[in-house]
Amino acid sequence: MNRDFIELRAGAAQALISPQGAEWRGWSVGGRELLWAPDGVHWDRTAPILFPVCGWTRGSVARVAGETYPLGLHGFAMGERFEVVSQGADHVTLRLTQSAATLAQYPFPFTLEVTYRLAGAALEVTGLVRNVGEAPMPYAFGLHPGFRWPLAGGDKAAHRLVFDAAERAQVPVIAPGGLFSQQSRPVPLDGRSLALNDDLFAREALCFLDAASGGLSFEGPDGRLRVEWEGFPHLVVWSRPGAPFLCLETWTGHGDPDGFEGDLFDKPSMIVLPPGGEGRHKVAYAFL
Repeated sequence: MNRDFIELRAGAAQALISPQGAEWRGWSVGGRELLWAPDGVHWDRTAPILFPVCGWTRGSVARVAGETYPLGLHGFAMGERFEVVSQGADHVTLRLTQSAATLAQYPFPFTLEVTYRLAGAALEVTGLVRNVGEAPMPYAFGLHPGFRWPLAGGDKAAHRLVFDAAERAQVPVIAPGGLFSQQSRPVPLDGRSLALNDDLFAREALCFLDAASGGLSFEGPDGRLRVEWEGFPHLVVWSRPGAPFLCLETWTGHGDPDGFEGDLFDKPSMIVLPPGGEGRHKVAYAFL
């Protein structure tokens, strides 16, 4: 086991957090491992933090006040080492602030804090973004955890998502380069239920923009994962065909529209904080 991980415990539950990227790297409840572990084949991440953008930028660059900055998929937070600012047996808070490396990609002073709190069979993740500069600051924040699929045993095809509210049965078609096109494609929802299979992800992720739900359940024959979110308008469901994981991602922003050439302030769904302003975003996960 990597000794760099921070171990949280609460009863029969355990979580592992890495200061590298403030990434959630392990979660077990009653001995059942729930988080995806990279296997060197399908996906080399577990639960990256997305900041200051979610999704792709066109050409992997962002434009601010006429200047161009190299800002790629999901931003830079996942590649930065966070500082541990508080820690207990069942919780930890990690912080990232601007540096020469971040300012070269995103010209704004900021503080990003990510808090993990374990309580029995539930784990809560909170992101707090602060604008510590003297000018408005655009940002997006997201959580990208991958869970084992099958979740706790059984057949992959016996799993489904059940949304709290009826969702539009259409999602954007993802254009080359990860950009969001104006076209949409159907999603085979049955009421609030979506049966899971590999074919769903043959044309990239399912991006439920401005989702009606504030929660959902990932259900299988041997367990159910309950997910509830606050401060996230978008839900993204992603896997790779044949891969044994399912990502349930909450985003405040999303990828650039196809052909977008605007300023970062004009990128759709960005949050703009005034000087001294802060944004708070929270997701709770519970294995039932």
